[in-house]
Amino acid sequence: MPVFRLVTKTVRKPWGRRSLGSGFDDVSAGEEPIGEIWFEVPHGSGLGEPELLVKHLFTSERLSVQVHPDDAAAKAHGLPRGKSEAWQILEAEPGASIAMGLREPITKDRLRAAAKDGSIVALLDWKPVRAGDFWYAPAGTIHAIGAGLSLIEIQQNVDVTYRLYDYGSNRELHLDEAVEAACPAPYEAPFAPFELARGRRVLAAGGSFVVERWADTCTGILAPRRGEPVWLIPLRGEAVVGSEPIEPGGVWIVAGDAGVNFTGSCELLVAYSGGAVHEALIS
Repeated sequence: MPVFRLVTKTVRKPWGRRSLGSGFDDVSAGEEPIGEIWFEVPHGSGLGEPELLVKHLFTSERLSVQVHPDDAAAKAHGLPRGKSEAWQILEAEPGASIAMGLREPITKDRLRAAAKDGSIVALLDWKPVRAGDFWYAPAGTIHAIGAGLSLIEIQQNVDVTYRLYDYGSNRELHLDEAVEAACPAPYEAPFAPFELARGRRVLAAGGSFVVERWADTCTGILAPRRGEPVWLIPLRGEAVVGSEPIEPGGVWIVAGDAGVNFTGSCELLVAYSGGAVHEALIS
């Protein structure tokens, strides 16, 4: 069967939340908050290690200031790929923000010094966010996720994070690697979203993966390219892919080897690796 529901891995974090929102059970008062829920390929799917990883994040505190290497830098350190990320904001408390880039360009020497003394927090460009916003952070972007957020994270599937600053905690920093990988300058959106067809909006493309948002057009034949799976991340409503019902709180992957019927009225994110938009993905 070409459609698989991904299995979840719960990651508890002190900066997480107990109220997780639609699609998830709340955390009991005596338990550690949940910070992340990972959606992983089930054993026996035959898909191998996918190029993308989807997570839900829930924050009650600001997360560390960090950066990720691009593909070239990552491979030079023996990693399979770099890490670009995208975030779909699901819920945002009043005043919630995300840091994307710096307020002004600085030298790498100044970046290192600011990371050491904590003044980097004031150099960050903290951008207000609200539910429904979408952000794409290419590798090299200095960033930090703020408090009071519930979001979906789509990233290249590699475990590499270089922390620049962590508010005085005792977690390891990676100043040499982070300074080398970072672009110490204001954030510039690398892609302008556009409407590909009615109800089909391309949010990110041209880099390491494509993210689309589909709304109320979830009907047709879904036909991924052979060997290129597609991730389906429902935001609201319900749909059926093949014989598999999908709804918010889960993530599904459609193997790139067969067309499947896709019906329903919903809004969802659609993600796939590579930078080129697959215009014939649904017909």
